[in-house]
Amino acid sequence: MTWLTDLFTNHESAAQSVIVIALVAMVGLSIGAVKVRGLGLGIAGVLFAGLAAGHFGLAINHSTLEFAREFGLILFVYTIGVQVGPGFFSSLKKQGLPLNLMAAGVVIFGSLLTVLLWKLFLPPNQLAAAVGLLSGATTNTPSLASAQQALKDQPGILPATLALPGQAYAIAYPFGILGIIVSMLAVKWIFRIDVHAETLALAKLAPAPTLENANIEVHNRNLEGIELRELPLLGTTSVVISRVYREGTSTLARHDTKLKVGDVIHAVGVSAAIRDLKTLVGRDATIDLRKLPGPISAQRLLVSKSAVVNKALGELAYPQRFGVNLTRITRAGVDLPVTRTSRLQAGDSVTAVGELAAIEKVAAEVGNSAKQLNHPQLVGVFLGIALGVLIGSIPIFVPGIPAPLRLGLAAGPLLVAITLSYLGRVGPILWYMPHSANLMLRELGIVLFMACVGLKGGQGFVANLLASGVTWLVIGATITLVPMLLVGLIGRGVFKLNYLTLCGLMSGSMTDPPALAFAQSITGSDGPTVSYATVYPLVMLLRVFSTQAIVILLFSA
Repeated sequence: MTWLTDLFTNHESAAQSVIVIALVAMVGLSIGAVKVRGLGLGIAGVLFAGLAAGHFGLAINHSTLEFAREFGLILFVYTIGVQVGPGFFSSLKKQGLPLNLMAAGVVIFGSLLTVLLWKLFLPPNQLAAAVGLLSGATTNTPSLASAQQALKDQPGILPATLALPGQAYAIAYPFGILGIIVSMLAVKWIFRIDVHAETLALAKLAPAPTLENANIEVHNRNLEGIELRELPLLGTTSVVISRVYREGTSTLARHDTKLKVGDVIHAVGVSAAIRDLKTLVGRDATIDLRKLPGPISAQRLLVSKSAVVNKALGELAYPQRFGVNLTRITRAGVDLPVTRTSRLQAGDSVTAVGELAAIEKVAAEVGNSAKQLNHPQLVGVFLGIALGVLIGSIPIFVPGIPAPLRLGLAAGPLLVAITLSYLGRVGPILWYMPHSANLMLRELGIVLFMACVGLKGGQGFVANLLASGVTWLVIGATITLVPMLLVGLIGRGVFKLNYLTLCGLMSGSMTDPPALAFAQSITGSDGPTVSYATVYPLVMLLRVFSTQAIVILLFSA
């Protein structure tokens, strides 16, 4: 049985490292899956399992631990960047600016509050614990990774100090989840909010844009002989005319098609644009052009070729080149209106209207291959990771700061992934990752990171818990509650935000999916998801930078 003993005690064995990490991950994920009233530790269960294993003396080779931790971190932040990248810059546009400013304020205020509490209640040598408390109190694992990376880059750092962020994170994390929920309920109680009324108000304020099909008979005699391209609404509103029916024949609508009184046109667009088109052209027809027999048909095509990714439909010019009209784009399950400036993304599904032979030409150009999309381009993944590590390693010299700053292994890959996924493609490389592949790599990365952080921090966890546990717990709760209650009171009392929007903002400010799920459950609506998604990308980036900045600016002070 010596081989079995060696499997758990021989720290120089790769098999020992693998089995220890696997056992910690298995136990931790099982703990995290246990829910009480719908709430659980989730992925943080791996950290607690690692702390327990480390406390009872289970360890692995130091170099192996360092590699697994850092590689797990890189996988995690890179896949997060790929996820948020396409919507990152659009979330900063005018309509999302107020929400993003408030969310950024939560991050900045929470960081300043952490520094203040460290100065007032913790020893000077526990700054590492303070940033761990900030990460746990805001339930943000990437910020913990960023802090540990920044600490590791400090000269003369002690192993015991490197373990403090993970230990403090574990103490603050449980109330971090609970505190966000308590804050949302407190705002609801303070302002006596009627959730049902708020749901109705939000629906009226921002109705979900839906696409409609309409068959419209031409009655306006002023349009006799007018070409479709001359209609004032086309090109300025989100509406596309795909077919024209005349004298018993349905044909494809082209820019130079001349209208005649009595024609029936088939249009696809948002409700307001369809309504305006009816007012201009005529009235609802009694026939549906989609159901008429003839050479014109409609097919759904999948965008899978890199050559068309991020290209505008006006540039692709399918009506002119192939005689095919694209009437709608479906992205992540949402139908989007079509304009000349609409840009295709990998994974989009487009509705093409035209003759079968012409549609096949468009299909060949966009790819229309689910198999191609489901097979991630690993060349792009590893190239992106390599670029991220390279960018993260570049020293940045700032006047007044003795040591050069670096983005590190957390922020470097994150920024590169955001940029590349926003671009969509560079040359032949498609910066697209299937959702299932992204989720798998992300979960694998965070499990590796959490397991290694726990194993490393477990040795002194109980001693620090007994010595500073209550103080850490109170500080963590303060970091959670004060910014959340403040943004809730200001958002509702000053800016009169809808409660559903406010709940999404509060959840997004903490990048906390369980809190978002709770907000959806108490409101019975997906309304909080919109503001959550609006602020999530910026907040994630700021969270990663905030703990790193605290360490770099104050650790040697």
